[in-house]
Amino acid sequence: MRSAILTASRRAFVPAALLLCLLLPLSVLAAEGWLEVHDDDGRRIAALPMPEGEGWCLEWNHSVEGFAVLDCYRHRDGRMVLERSHLPDFAAGLDHIPGRGRQVSDGDGGYWIEAIDEPVPGNAYLLRVGSLRVDHRLVVEGQRISLSRLAANRRVTIRLTLPD
Repeated sequence: MRSAILTASRRAFVPAALLLCLLLPLSVLAAEGWLEVHDDDGRRIAALPMPEGEGWCLEWNHSVEGFAVLDCYRHRDGRMVLERSHLPDFAAGLDHIPGRGRQVSDGDGGYWIEAIDEPVPGNAYLLRVGSLRVDHRLVVEGQRISLSRLAANRRVTIRLTLPD
C-alpha cells in the first residue's frame, strides 16, 4: 500500500514540478517594473524594463556651461529612489544642499552627492524636456535614450510602473 501511495505521489509531483518551472519565468517577468516616459497626452514615448534593484540616470547638458549633469535613481523595494547626483562643477543652479546626501570628489574636479536616498513621491515626476542643446537623456546600462529627440520643449512624466 505504501508503495502505491509513493508511486501516485511521484506521478503527481512530476507534472506539478514541470508546471512550476514553466510558470516561474512568467512570475519573474510579472514582478519586473518598467521605467516609462509619457507625454502630456498620455502617449508612452519610452519604456525600459526596470526590475527591483536596477537603476538609471537622467543626464543633461548644463544650459550655461554645457557639461553633463546626472541624477541617478534606483528601483528599491517598489519605489523610485533618487540615490545620487553628479555635478562636474557648482555652476548656476547646481550645489550641494547640506544635510541632503554626502559630497565626495569625483577625482576630476567635480562632485558626486552620494546617499541622497530620497523616495520620489508617487514613483513619478514631471520634466520639461530641453532642446537638443540640453539633450535630456535616460542612461540605463550605458545605453542613452534622448528624450530631447522624442519630446523637446514638452512636458513629460517619468514613472516607475509596477505590476498590479
